[in-house]
Amino acid sequence: MTAAAHGWMDEPVTAVSDGAVIEASLTHAERFAEVYDRHAEAIHRYLARRAGTTVADDLSSETFLVAFRLRRRYDVTRADARPWLYGIATNLLRRHRRTESAGYRALARTGVDPLAGLDHAEEVVLRVTAEVEGRAVAAALARLTAKERDVLLLFTWTGLSYEQIAEGLDIPVGTVRSRLNRARERLRRVLDETVTKSGER
Repeated sequence: MTAAAHGWMDEPVTAVSDGAVIEASLTHAERFAEVYDRHAEAIHRYLARRAGTTVADDLSSETFLVAFRLRRRYDVTRADARPWLYGIATNLLRRHRRTESAGYRALARTGVDPLAGLDHAEEVVLRVTAEVEGRAVAAALARLTAKERDVLLLFTWTGLSYEQIAEGLDIPVGTVRSRLNRARERLRRVLDETVTKSGER
């Protein structure tokens, strides 16, 4: 059977990796736009969930500006630039920690997230699904250390592996695992307390 019979003819044999695109951008800067096109939406979504849409607009642009400036340092043997980009975005978020923590505390008190606009369909679905436990989760997130929250939210919201998170944050894989375990345990305790309290009513 031929490739055409399988419908493979229109598919590229191999996709150009992010590493190859970044390497090409060293001599042809305009090629870096491909990295932006591939990952800007996901980076913006991650930042918006962490700090609100307004902050995400600024920080997602800044993430790619920083990445462009640092592209010579990128290990082009790494095919996927997402861990690197999420690491840059997470580092930029450190300037906005107070905003993020205040948002989680407000959500825990009121059940209304002051940071997020409901203009994204995904955010609406998430809010409806998480309404019952939203306050408890927000309270638990506010109690996590910034480093625990970074690892937990990168793992939960981006689909990155432990190894990719370690690469992006420039920390050992064991540290990723221990921070994630501590964060999960804190969340579990808070949610268990919430279920127990609601069962007593």
